[in-house]
Order: sequence, then C-alpha cells, then structure tokens
Amino acid sequence: MKTLIEKSIAKAVDYTQYNLLFKQLVEEGRTTGEQTQEKIDYTKLNLSRTKRLDKTAKIFEEATEAFKNISSEQTWLVISEPWCGDAAQTLPFLNKIAQLSEYIELKIVLRDENPELMDQFLTNGSQSIPVVIMLDSDMNVIQTFGPRSKAATKLVSDYKAEHGVIDDAFKEMLQVWYNNDKGVSIINDVLETLEVKA
Repeated sequence: MKTLIEKSIAKAVDYTQYNLLFKQLVEEGRTTGEQTQEKIDYTKLNLSRTKRLDKTAKIFEEATEAFKNISSEQTWLVISEPWCGDAAQTLPFLNKIAQLSEYIELKIVLRDENPELMDQFLTNGSQSIPVVIMLDSDMNVIQTFGPRSKAATKLVSDYKAEHGVIDDAFKEMLQVWYNNDKGVSIINDVLETLEVKA
C-alpha cells in the first residue's frame, strides 16, 4: 500500500496544475477518461463552479483557527476527475483549508488513471470520488474523507431509496444544496475526520 501511495504522489499534481488541466480540457472540448458528451459538458460546467468557489468560498472563523493550529505534516492526496460534480464542489474548500496550514500539502490524482489506488479506497464497493487520503509524514494513511459530506450523502441515499436512481433532477437539486450549504458541511466533516476542534 505504501509503495502504491508513494507512486501515486510522485505523479500527483497540485491544485494550480489541476486547474490548468481543467481549463485546457474545456478549451479543447475534451475531458479526462471516457470522452462522452455528458462528461465533456459536466467538465465545462464544473470549471465555472470551481472558478466561482475559488473566488467566493470562505472557511468560517472557528474552523480557520483550528486548521491553522494543525502542527503535524500531512499530505492530502485527492482522487478526483474534472467531470465530477462533487469534486468541483469539494476541491476549492480543500485547497482553502490547505492554504491555512503550512503543514498540509494538497495533491491530486485522476481516478481513471489510477485504478489500483482507487480500488483501495472504494465507497460501498463503488469508485465514488472525490476521496481524500490523509497521510502522515511517513506516508501512512491517517484518515480518509469523501466522496461527500455526511449531509450530502444522506440526501443521495434518501433520494435513491425513494426514486431508485440518481437522475438529472437530483443532480440539479444537489448542486442547489451545495450552493446553499456554502461548504459548511464539508468543513465540519473534515474537522471531525481529523479530530480537530473548531
């Protein structure tokens, strides 16, 4: 596992590089992995969401202090894809959190290029993303977070129980929920995952 993680980190990119890839894909009308029109459209939509959140996302004050107080070196290795709506809503907040602490390094790898890594971090048997693998300075897994906050996960499971599938209507509803939540659920869950007190 450690060797796999070290290999993955060696080819991971930082948040700026990931966004440059994002922008390039949209300019070229492409996406990562399977080139379906749906995924290409989601990639374009997600770039605008990411840009907006990069400008507007805020970490509330108590959480800001808690993240600033982290005092052990960590690498947060995120498995993501530009076409993933949950990733577009989550990564800008992870980036802002990482910027608050000199001890957190944020790195990103693509799911479809790293199936071996992804298979170690499945959610109920599925390759759901984003997954944040939190590692200590020796590259041991401390904790994982994702693919969604607990509140968003509950919305998904409740909708699936009632309707059987996740459809476009739900995807739109979930994005509205993300906009209204303003990242608070993500931030709180990350705090809880790290056992950091806000």
